[in-house]
Amino acid sequence: MALSGKLTKKLVENLGAGRHGDGNGLYLVVDPSGARRWIVRVVVKGQKNKKGAPLRTDFGLGGADIVTLNQARERALEYRRMAKQGLNPRFKAQREIPTFEEFAQQVHIERMPTWKNAKHGQQWINTLRDYAFPKIGRMPLDSIDQPEVMMCLSPIWTEKHETARRLAQRIKTVLDVAKSKGFRSGENPVTGIKDAGALPKVKVKPKHHKAMRWQDAPAFYADLKTRNAMSANALRFTCLTGSRTGEVLGMRWDEIDFDARVWNCPDERMKTGEEHRVPLTDAMLSIIEPLKTLKSEYVFEGQKRHKPLSNMSMLMLLRRMNVEGVTVHGFRSTFRDWASEVASAPREIAEMSLSHKVGSDVERAYARSDLLDKRRALMERWSTFIAG
Repeated sequence: MALSGKLTKKLVENLGAGRHGDGNGLYLVVDPSGARRWIVRVVVKGQKNKKGAPLRTDFGLGGADIVTLNQARERALEYRRMAKQGLNPRFKAQREIPTFEEFAQQVHIERMPTWKNAKHGQQWINTLRDYAFPKIGRMPLDSIDQPEVMMCLSPIWTEKHETARRLAQRIKTVLDVAKSKGFRSGENPVTGIKDAGALPKVKVKPKHHKAMRWQDAPAFYADLKTRNAMSANALRFTCLTGSRTGEVLGMRWDEIDFDARVWNCPDERMKTGEEHRVPLTDAMLSIIEPLKTLKSEYVFEGQKRHKPLSNMSMLMLLRRMNVEGVTVHGFRSTFRDWASEVASAPREIAEMSLSHKVGSDVERAYARSDLLDKRRALMERWSTFIAG
């Protein structure tokens, strides 16, 4: 059975409404709306319909915008071979290959338990939704190769490089999982594109969060201390600890050991995925101890009972204070600059105070201590400087 016929790629794109035969039972059906799809008509050997006539059946092979002419011929050939053997393709055909979008949604659902938080999980699927689904979402997984992936990456590779880089990683993940489940074979096209250097090299300038100068921090903190809002309490605590916004706002009372004067932030809420101990100074404790009377699940309770503050609350407070050119995350940089320029703190102490990983994987494997006592001394000096 030959993989050739009457139709050509140009005819497939331009034929008007109707049923157009390619030969060997394969037809291109063009609807009045212009939609194009493939069907194949086969006669199953030895089988009869209800009237006793040979069993003749039409099978859809997919839309012509997704399934190419050659792919349609290959699938039609597979169906005719089965029919010739007396097998009904409706029951014996290879399992249908999911589309990229269908499968990506399934991968997303399966990986939900692994996301650090719901926001990260939503970002993962949103990237595919915005940049991949419009181009390859309706394509069967086994028909996606380097040209199709390039269609997704090329338009944003230089203009939105970080987004494009993450998009490539997520497309690769979906196609890798598809291969593991038997829907694909061969090399992952994302790997092929990378190895071939098909996309231009992009020099990415690091983006720094806008930070306050350490010299201005004490005056700012003094102004902040005059405010009674919960967002002010949270921002003061954030400035003193050098912690990330999400870590502070998600803090629960059971994470705090008042006897040891330590806040144990669990691994599932840390960017590094590892538990982080924060030494608590007198200034830090003076902020959170009065809040125990609220008897909330969260230390910094928002407008709703037993719910944390919004992650925009501290930024909005900065705006109400007319503090321009500064972000909440930037106070981590403020602390880091002070630790280096004023306290002359060793690099590993300053970095570990910010819950940054220090050294190689091997070095970290042997470095069992988190240097809590040395970090406590540094944070005491920082609290005295900023709050004194």
